[in-house]
Amino acid sequence: MKILYFAWVRDKIGLDSEEFDLPPEINTAGEFIQWFKARGDNYAQVVEASGTVKMAINQEYAGPEDVLCNEDEVALFPPVTGGKC
Repeated sequence: MKILYFAWVRDKIGLDSEEFDLPPEINTAGEFIQWFKARGDNYAQVVEASGTVKMAINQEYAGPEDVLCNEDEVALFPPVTGGKC
């Protein structure tokens, strides 16, 4: 699995991206978030801000019930805000 971090999420984790094998018991985005949170304090702090952190699976917004597999690309990022055109 490849996970991409953007904006302040990247700053908090200290990496642009990571690649790893997803544990076999992880099948949904919600299960992934619980596993992700247990990886360490900086990961837990990102999850604690989950009201503002968004998740995408293969470039599509994802909810906790969405299916996740080892071949997927996951992105964690803050909400996108608009600017002047």
